[in-house]
Amino acid sequence: MAVLSFLDREHSIAPPGYSRWLVPPAALAIHLSIGQVYAFSVFKIPMSRLLGITSSAPGDWKQSTIAWVFSVAIVFLGLSAAVFGAWLERVGPRRAMFAAAVCFGGGFLVAAVGVHLHLFPLVVLGYGVLGGCGLGIGYISPVSTLIKWFPDRPGMATGLAIMGFGGGAMIASPLSATLMTHYRTAASTGVAPTFVTLGVAYFVYMLFGVFTVRLPAAGWAPPGYVPPAASHRMITTANVAVSAAVRTTQFWLLWVMLCFNVTAGIGILEQASPMIQEMFNGRVTAAAAAGFVGLLSIANMAGRFLWSSLSDYIGRPATYATFFALGAVLYWLIPGIGEGGRVWLFVLVAVVVISMYGGGFATIPAYLRDLFGTMQVGAIHGRLLTAWSAAGIFGPLLVNYIREAQIQGGIHGPDAYRPSMHLMTLLLVIGFVANVLVRPVDERYHFRGETEGSGTAAAPYAAGAPTGATG
Repeated sequence: MAVLSFLDREHSIAPPGYSRWLVPPAALAIHLSIGQVYAFSVFKIPMSRLLGITSSAPGDWKQSTIAWVFSVAIVFLGLSAAVFGAWLERVGPRRAMFAAAVCFGGGFLVAAVGVHLHLFPLVVLGYGVLGGCGLGIGYISPVSTLIKWFPDRPGMATGLAIMGFGGGAMIASPLSATLMTHYRTAASTGVAPTFVTLGVAYFVYMLFGVFTVRLPAAGWAPPGYVPPAASHRMITTANVAVSAAVRTTQFWLLWVMLCFNVTAGIGILEQASPMIQEMFNGRVTAAAAAGFVGLLSIANMAGRFLWSSLSDYIGRPATYATFFALGAVLYWLIPGIGEGGRVWLFVLVAVVVISMYGGGFATIPAYLRDLFGTMQVGAIHGRLLTAWSAAGIFGPLLVNYIREAQIQGGIHGPDAYRPSMHLMTLLLVIGFVANVLVRPVDERYHFRGETEGSGTAAAPYAAGAPTGATG
């Protein structure tokens, strides 16, 4: 269609004199919207009372069942990012952002029908499958674009893009709570109309990103930019195609690192609202718990920018070593903090660990760029996000089902979470070891195209021309 030709890659190339600082707002429009997924825990209690309204009734869904909606969404985030990563590099960010807006907004509408009819599979199909595809395509759509615009500060650039995803719940959590209160009646918890409102609102806001994003022209570089030489921080001057990258040990070590870092953090985020209420029974209200979810969103967002920016100075390996070492200690301490009744300390620790969770997401694209170059970093990033899919299952299921088993055994409060938090500590220790084992990529995996070694290997691919190495 002629109208949709506006979305074509060639129509999004920036003209001479275009400021690269106009691109981050487009990225934020997408990521602030899809970051709503981190506020999903706000819906867990209301969705467990769709029939009983004021309390769960026979036939209502259990919280552990509802957790599958979130998990499926994260699974399809990773799968869609892996499947459509190379397509994104070919068609450009505009078309990808538009597809993300359609899937994400449409997913809310389908889920709303499922809630209204009390059909759980339809909720999973809408929010989980369709919405999850919107999450994945939207998540990767601005990342490689910003890396191309900011070759001098890749950590900061990915932080700018991805911090919006972490901050989405800061808006979505209080907004969702307010909308459910507004729509609530004696016969409805207000979830279905809230889903409809959010679906329409996010679709419209994501279109802002579609209309404003731009790509740099082939061969563009910021004034005075000199490509970095390889160093002890493992920053390569070569490029690796996605088909070769997935065959390297480095790719799978980073996969393990991302998976375990995300498993630990997402287990808390998905259960954040019920968790703080159960840790401090009677001392934290539902409204205060929603505020806690919003605070974690701020930490998630700030961590994505601050940690990834710091990684430009201390290196990606040192940054990830900090995540795993400090995180392991804090996760081990969480149950004891809850048992001691120190709400403020629990909140402080949660803020720190979630900042590192977010920082891990924002730092990993720059880590990939350091190891594999810029040529197909978006496609490689998409493949790596399958680690997020796995973590989206492991984290919530470990926390929810271990919690239920503890409660069924007569164990409540902080002790219900002790085994899962200690298990997260073990995973972070394994992640620390994986990070230590990362080494520069062997030369046999380097791209052997015409422009190899010239510093412009990405140009043919960025312009949409065949590369012969797309995998």
